[in-house]
Amino acid sequence: MILLRSIPSWLGFRPAPGSSSHEARADGAPTGPGNQMSWKRLLASLAFYPKVGLAIYKAGRKGKRHLLDAPAVAAFGGEVKRGLESVGVRFEITGLEHLTPGRPVVYISNHMSVLETLVLPALLPVDPPCTFVIKKSLLDYPVFGHVIGALDPIVVTRENPRSDLVTVLIEGEKRLRGGKSVVIFPQAARSMDFDAATFNSLGVKLAQRAGVPIVPIALRTDAWGLGRYVRDIGWIDPGRKVHFAFGQPIPAAKGDRQVNDEVVSFIKDRVEEWAQCGEATAARPAAEDHRS
Repeated sequence: MILLRSIPSWLGFRPAPGSSSHEARADGAPTGPGNQMSWKRLLASLAFYPKVGLAIYKAGRKGKRHLLDAPAVAAFGGEVKRGLESVGVRFEITGLEHLTPGRPVVYISNHMSVLETLVLPALLPVDPPCTFVIKKSLLDYPVFGHVIGALDPIVVTRENPRSDLVTVLIEGEKRLRGGKSVVIFPQAARSMDFDAATFNSLGVKLAQRAGVPIVPIALRTDAWGLGRYVRDIGWIDPGRKVHFAFGQPIPAAKGDRQVNDEVVSFIKDRVEEWAQCGEATAARPAAEDHRS
């Protein structure tokens, strides 16, 4: 029992969202009245991470040998999704009818966790393939760097906002005109809450520049929590449902402010709707070290 209680501390897990001091010890081990759900989180996490680790390893080997094409990336995302479902995480996905194969678009989404980066390729059309705007440091990740690199991502440093803006517009237009869709998370950083004030219009500007439609994505993925030491390794909480909602394509010909307001309104309405269904997200700070 002592060994099991030490595991959360070793892995650097934060105490479960919304838990109070009588539900978790300082080292993260669950105790007291809330321990049943805490143990479910612990067991789900211990069962899930070996599965996703193996999936990343296999995909990374393919990526290193340049064998990871769009269908293979989609299959990898499907493995991650099934791994989460196997430990009790439920998915609710709506609006798939708005995803039209055969034409590139700009997907604009809020950003909560690494889950959407891994799973979205399994939900989006493989024709055309999609790529992401990512932070440069993600390419330095062991093994996973080969997976994300296989997507031909648009890489930003987040050190010079003006330079990053130019990079996204120029490189993003190249990807779109070359037949790839682009996924962009316009928030300043990953956050467990949606703050419209931090949601810039870069994705809208990119779509207008390339003359392609925009598909808004609202998501809630806090079933995959933020870790204390490694942000991408946190609690897997089977008590929290994962939501993805895809909106109708929005023509980029409108003014950028109007289009951005439509995107923000779509995301905000869905996030609030999920919260009103009794799934309010505990307030947590944004994860500013990784954005992908």
